This record gives sequence, C-alpha cells and structure tokens, in this order.
Amino acid sequence: MGKDPEHLVKGRILLSARNEILERLKAAPKKEIPVRPFMPPLKEVAVGRDELADRFAEMFTAETGIVYRAKNNDHALETLTGIVKREGLKSVMVSTDEVLAPLNLPAWGIKIDVKVMSPGDFKGRDDFKDAVFDGVGAGITGVDFAVAESGTLGLIHDRDQARLISLAPILHIAIVPVERIVPVYESVVASVFEKEPFPSQFVFITGPSMTGDIRGHLFKGMHGPRRVIVILVG
Repeated sequence: MGKDPEHLVKGRILLSARNEILERLKAAPKKEIPVRPFMPPLKEVAVGRDELADRFAEMFTAETGIVYRAKNNDHALETLTGIVKREGLKSVMVSTDEVLAPLNLPAWGIKIDVKVMSPGDFKGRDDFKDAVFDGVGAGITGVDFAVAESGTLGLIHDRDQARLISLAPILHIAIVPVERIVPVYESVVASVFEKEPFPSQFVFITGPSMTGDIRGHLFKGMHGPRRVIVILVG
C-alpha cells in the first residue's frame, strides 16, 4: 500500500490536536462567574435638575452658544420676542414639535409682526427648501434632549421636526424645557434606542456649525447655523 498524501497526514494531526484541546477544556474544573462589584452612580447622573441646567448652560456657552433662562412658557415668549427684535428678524421657520406647540408661535408672530412659517405651509419640498435657506432669518425648534456634560442638543427628526429648520438658517433658536436635560450621552442613547421602531434621523448639536481648513483655522456657519441660541424653560 502507498503512503497517504501529505495533506491528509497534516489534516489528521490538526484534528487530533483539536480533539485534545476540546477534551482538556471539557475536563477543566468549572468556575462560577464572579459577581459584578457594586459600582456607585456616575457623579453626573446623581445631580439635581438645577445643577444639570447650570452645567448645560456652562458647557453650551463654552461652545460659543448663547443661553437665556425663562421661568415658564410666557416668560419664554417674552425672551423670544426680545431676541427677535434685537436680531431684526422679519420671518422665521418653526417646527411643530410638542415643545413648541403650547407656545402657539403663529399667534405670537402676528402680535409682534413677524412672519412665522412651518413646513406645512408649503405645497412642495422645493418651495420649503427655498424658504428655509433664503427666506427666513432664523429657525426655531424644540428639542428632545439636552446633554449637560457637553452642552449638546438632541433632536429626533420626523414630520414635526424637519431637519432643515435647525440646519439651514444662519441662526438656530432652540427652546429647551429643563426637564429634558439629561446628565450624559448614555442617557439619551438608552432612551432613544430602548424600543423599536428606531428613529430614522437623530442629531446631536453642540454649539454653532464649525469646520476647519488644512491649517487648523476654524470657520463657523459653513455647514449649518453660524449662531445657536437656547432658551432654557423652567
């Protein structure tokens, strides 16, 4: 009889070694999985609402954002009126999210002679795009979350929160209820993605849009708003 081909011999050796390793693993003593030690909550998670609001304002301002404080919705509208007048705004684009709905911004706009538009006012997407890029002085939105540790806004984009409203105008004004401020990014991720269906679009906004050239020179407003103003409510 002839000898087995070399590749068959090597295959048997490898199989034998594999079986030997498996037998050793099976014979090894079983060890209990160690109990996970107690981990105290992160300092950022254990703070109160007022401290979260202060931390958010501090971090957002550090990113060249502007923060105003309002006690309630009426005070927020007064603050918004002051901003609009100082900025000389004649028209704004607003979302129809649940934060802005109680403010009734269309009625507010009539009172102060500012044209308030929303995506539903336009027959087609092209008309809306023309208006939001070139026809308004600011976009006004609510937020779904605000992250205290970094001064970051979190927006879930859907039919009531059109993405271009916070992206296209040169000025973005965000109304932020203090109860929507969370300590850390993990809090947002856990809430947004805890159940299906997941949102198709979600963005984090930390201050004005910023980009840089090859020399490291920073420019604001190249790919989004040049300025971002937040009104904290509560």
